[in-house]
Amino acid sequence: MNTLPFAPCTTPRPWLSSYPAGMPTDIEAEAARHASLVELMESAFERHGKRTAYSFLGKRFSYADIDRLSRYFAAYLQSLGLRRGERVAVMLPNIVQYPIVAAAVLRTGLVLVNTNPLYTARELQHQLQDSGAKAIVALEQCATTLQQCLAHTAVEHIVLARIGDQLGFLQGMAANWMVRRRQKDQPSTGWHLPQAIGFNHALNLGRKCHFQPPSLAQHDLALLQYTGGTTGVSKAAMLTHGNLIANTLQSTAWNRPALQGLAADEVCTTVCALPLYHIFAFTVGLLMSLHQGGTLVLIPDPRDMTAMLRELQRHRIHIFPAVNTLFNGLLRHPDFDTVNWQHLRLCGGGGMAVQPSVAQEWLERTGCAICEGYGLTEASPSVACNLVTTRQFSGTIGLPLPGTHMQCVDERGHAVAAGVAGEIAIRGPQLMQGYWQRPQETAEAMTADGYFLTGDIGIMDEQGIFRIVDRKKDMILVSGFNVYPNEIEHVVQQLPGVRECAVVGVPDAQSGEAVKLVVVLRHDVPHALGEAALRHYLKNHLTAYKRPRHIEFRQSLPKNTVGKILRRALRDEETQG
Repeated sequence: MNTLPFAPCTTPRPWLSSYPAGMPTDIEAEAARHASLVELMESAFERHGKRTAYSFLGKRFSYADIDRLSRYFAAYLQSLGLRRGERVAVMLPNIVQYPIVAAAVLRTGLVLVNTNPLYTARELQHQLQDSGAKAIVALEQCATTLQQCLAHTAVEHIVLARIGDQLGFLQGMAANWMVRRRQKDQPSTGWHLPQAIGFNHALNLGRKCHFQPPSLAQHDLALLQYTGGTTGVSKAAMLTHGNLIANTLQSTAWNRPALQGLAADEVCTTVCALPLYHIFAFTVGLLMSLHQGGTLVLIPDPRDMTAMLRELQRHRIHIFPAVNTLFNGLLRHPDFDTVNWQHLRLCGGGGMAVQPSVAQEWLERTGCAICEGYGLTEASPSVACNLVTTRQFSGTIGLPLPGTHMQCVDERGHAVAAGVAGEIAIRGPQLMQGYWQRPQETAEAMTADGYFLTGDIGIMDEQGIFRIVDRKKDMILVSGFNVYPNEIEHVVQQLPGVRECAVVGVPDAQSGEAVKLVVVLRHDVPHALGEAALRHYLKNHLTAYKRPRHIEFRQSLPKNTVGKILRRALRDEETQG
């Protein structure tokens, strides 16, 4: 799909006139200076050896520590006889072993397969089978799940990590992940995984081995990053070293204006509460912080907001990427104001639309505006973003990043005029090489002139600013009229008593589909919102065919691991019911 060097594109880029002074229009020349992602990482290890790379449970790990430990683990992987290009699954939360293992996998020329540690055996089996992973590094608590599907996979080598590895202590924030505490390197004999060894033991073995670094290039495969499966069976985007280098540099360049006021000796500190196995945190958190010589504060369980806020009290925070659910949850927490937020320079919102009410309250209470962006797994992931110096929430996804081409297209793949809704299509050096072992799906996702069809419906204005209307597959057809759930959700979220909501289409004998609204109410609002009042409000704000025919109140909504509301799960309930 995407070749290096990136093939030139001649389509107009009206957004360039809105770029701030000094912003590069393209990134390819700078990206070409890095032979591989490993070269970019090792350069950071060398330049910032004494700096803190990761802060985890009160302990700090320097760039030199990560360099040394990842070399040990890389040597261990090579000692197993794993060949360049073979896949290694990593099933870890945000603990310090993750960056050590990720660096080691990449340094050996192996391919990293990011895996959710909360997966069921069925989900894990699919990913291991599909990727053909020969080895897996997993959290100790995942051993039972792994045991249930191991016989149906190609996995030959297993390393099990504990929260306390390399730390020598366990602490409150990690308690939710710790089912049991072990004193030995070896995992519990209650699990029938004879080929498994402990993480510390693997490091000790690797320390005695010689690491032979391979020669790597930008076209080499670095990641198999699985999509969330929202449109069917989960599939893997093939991301190369070049793709990830490009997106790291694009994001770094775009964020630079927000950080220009930092003192020369001040290290940029980023909160990593989103899971590193998700591409957003992997690139915008881990890789970008590494490239900048910054410190990444690892939060293993953001659902424990009390412990998370206690940890953030220790740090001078500059960058905080999150999703709407996390921003909203923190604002509702009674300990929110115990954190010193005055050093915040950039709060990036992604993964799902940020509610205007959440953005406004966040600005009022922290002094830092939420800067919303747009990305997808297939693009490593960042594609567009609002200007990071903004002081006003726009409700748009902003401008395409340097070197990125975007347009809205019709059903035939032809670009539509500014102001007209169409499917967003993208090109750029961050775009994947295709879907792993799925050439037909890869071909179906591309236009004749090399653009990737995102499945998102958007509108570009005359200045090149893009706004998402909705997901193409989420659109509801009511008596021949297109209804976009995002529009209805935006209207409902303006009500003070609404915490969050979701809109889906349900079968209807008369209109084909009908609109269903599911609402979660806030508990801190004195007067509870009732269905009658909600319908009266909607009558004044939406035309008749857009108004929900069905309204349901719930205590919570189904979400994925980064807090994105899963409309598909709500639709599945209707089908199964």
